[in-house]
Amino acid sequence: MAAKLQQLQAKACQATQFVAKHGNVYYKQLLEQNKQYIKDPPTVETCNELAKQLFYTRLASIPGRTESFWKELDYVKNMWKNRQELKVEDAGIAALFGLECFAWFCAGEIVGRGFTFTGYYP
Repeated sequence: MAAKLQQLQAKACQATQFVAKHGNVYYKQLLEQNKQYIKDPPTVETCNELAKQLFYTRLASIPGRTESFWKELDYVKNMWKNRQELKVEDAGIAALFGLECFAWFCAGEIVGRGFTFTGYYP
C-alpha cells in the first residue's frame, strides 16, 4: 500500500511539474485560438452585460419555442387521429423516443441519489 501511495505521489508531482512548465503556454495558445470570442475590455462589467444579454435573449426566444411546441403537439394529435394509417417506422420512432425519455428519467434519478443504484445515503 505504501509503495502504491509513493507511486501516486510521484505521478502527481510529475503532473504538477508538467502543468507548471507548460500551463502558461497552453493558456496563451487557447486565448489566441479563440480571440474572436473575447469581448474587449475583459472586465467584470462586460461579463455582467453579456450575462444579461444571454438571459434576456433566451427569455425573448420563449414565444418561438412555445409556438414550435404547439405545432409539434398538433402534429402528434393529428397522427393519433389517423393512427390507422400509421406506419411501422413511425411507431418505432415513437417507441424509441419513449425509451429515451425513460432512460433520461432513470439517469436523473441515479444522479439525484448521488450516483447510487440502490438508494439514498443519509
